Amino acid sequence: MKINKNIAVSDTGYIFNPTNGDSFSCNPVGADIIALLKDGIEKEEILTYIIEKYDVNQRTVERDLEDFLMQLQDSYLIGHEQQ
Repeated sequence: MKINKNIAVSDTGYIFNPTNGDSFSCNPVGADIIALLKDGIEKEEILTYIIEKYDVNQRTVERDLEDFLMQLQDSYLIGHEQQ
C-alpha cells in the first residue's frame, strides 16, 4: 500500500491531491503514517512503529490505523486494496 504517485505530501502532514484539488492536513501520528506509506512500509510494520513510538495500546492503534487507511482510500490518496 502506497500513497498514489500524484499526491503531494509535506513533512508536516499537509496532503494535496492535484487530480481533484482536495487538500487535507493530519496530526503528527497521521504524518508519520503518511511518511511510512510513502516509503512503501506495510500495515503491520506501521502498526508496530506507532505502538513503539507513541506507547499506545495495540488494539487502539489497530482500530485507528484501519480507520485512517479507509479515510485515505475514500479520499483517493491510496489505492483500494483487493479483498
